[in-house]
Order: sequence, then structure tokens, then C-alpha cells
Amino acid sequence: MNQTLNIRPEIVHNEPQANIPPVEKSLSSFERGYRIGFVRKAAILIVLALAWEAYGRWLGNPLLFPTFGDTLTAFTSNILDGTIPERAWNSLKTLLIGYTGGIVLAALLTTLAIGSRIGSDLLETLTSMFNPLPAIALLPLALIWFGLGQGSVIFVLIHSVLWAIALNTHAGFRSVSNTLRMVGLNYGLRGLKLVRLVLIPAAFPSILTGLKVGWAFAWRTLIAAELVFGVSSGSGGLGWFIFENRNQLETANVFAGLFTVILIGLFVENMIFATVERKTIRRWGMQL
Repeated sequence: MNQTLNIRPEIVHNEPQANIPPVEKSLSSFERGYRIGFVRKAAILIVLALAWEAYGRWLGNPLLFPTFGDTLTAFTSNILDGTIPERAWNSLKTLLIGYTGGIVLAALLTTLAIGSRIGSDLLETLTSMFNPLPAIALLPLALIWFGLGQGSVIFVLIHSVLWAIALNTHAGFRSVSNTLRMVGLNYGLRGLKLVRLVLIPAAFPSILTGLKVGWAFAWRTLIAAELVFGVSSGSGGLGWFIFENRNQLETANVFAGLFTVILIGLFVENMIFATVERKTIRRWGMQL
């Protein structure tokens, strides 16, 4: 018996080559620039500067709101005569002392908190009490306790730094998994060795966040404190520079002082903290 086999022919679709998307194509200059974080942030700053210049020209009142060009001229002039560098250095010296003191006290409190329950209760209680308290509210007490001068400013700086760093660090330590803790204990790590070799690397994202928040609190507290203590003690920081020029109705210089505060903040955030973040938590794969 003969059977006829109907073999289904192969169907080949011949599509035009033009419809096939390229496997790889070169990026345009705009796309390459957009991938760089520094370029994106610089573009944002340029847009803000143009908006500032446009609003200042539209308002037409340099005493009330100078243009970006007038502010830049005043800023350059005070840079060249050494006024802003000297005032900025005076502020940064005080800031570093207060910021370092806050970090040391936060480290001591946090180490005590992870070592015992009473230490944890102590830290949580003190944080709940003093963290909501504005540093500026302690200025009258600082005057009574430490008198006029740098000591009073350092006191309020330590208060503004301490609780933010301690709170974030303690939260980071508590979020470390028990598995990592047990591994450290199995290797014979106890006390400070366990903290240094296991807890700090695992909790470093939270610690870095606390350091950044503490820096921001300290920087703005310093400028506000210098507006008061600078007048009384002649500390000569950026806050005193702003206050002095405000009294003389030199609004462009006031904006130049504020512009300096912003530039220092941008430098610390995008150069120092960004470098630490890139070399630690991003390198370790903790953050994209």
C-alpha cells in the first residue's frame, strides 16, 4: 500500500535589512554627557544661576535682591582681598572641632548602647529628649556656661551633631543580621573588635548617612551661631561677615557670603562624602 507523505515546506521570511535594529550604536554627545553625574548637576546649577539673574534683572532692586552677576562680582572681590577665605577658614576651624567632638561622643554612646541593654535605653532616652531640641535654643545657656567666644559655639555644634550621628549609627548596628554577628563571634571577635571588624562595615551606609546629616546640621548651626557670637566675641566667621554686611546694607556682599556657604556645602557633599561613598559602600555592592 502506497502512502503519499505531504511534507510541509519550510517557510522562510526574508525581511528587509533596514527593519532590523542595530545591535550596537554609538551614543550622541548629549547622551554621553547625560550619563555623567557631574554634568547633570552642573546643568542644574547653570539653570538656577540663569533664573537668579533673570529674577534680579526683572526686580531691578539691587538693595533688595542683587543679580547673580552682582553677587559674583562681590564674591570675586572679597576672594581677591582675602576677606572671604579668612572668614571661611575661621568658620571651618570651629566647625571641625565641634564636628569631631560630636563624632567622638556619638561613638562612645553607640558603643555603650550595643554593649548592654541599659546603654541602649540610655541612648534612646537621651536621643528622644535632646534630638528634637533646636541647637539655637541652647544659645542662652551656652552664654552662661561658657561665656562669649568659641567654647559656646562648639557646645551648640556638638549638640547638633551628636544625636543625628548616634541615632543613625545605632539604627545601622541594630539592622546588622544575626548571621554576621554569629560569624564574628565564631571567629573569636568580642567587644571593640566585633564592632570594628563586623558591625561598622555592615552598618556603614547608616553611619555615613548620620555623618552627612550631622555635617548639614553643624554647618547651618555654625552660621546661625556666628550671627550671635560673632557680634559679641569678634570670632570673624562667615556668619559675622553676613551680619556685618547686612548692617551696612551691602546686600551683594551678604549674598556673596551666602554663596560661599552654599559652595562649601556643595564641595563637602559632592567631593568628600561622595568619594567616601564611592570607595566604600558602592565598591562593596551595598548601593547602586
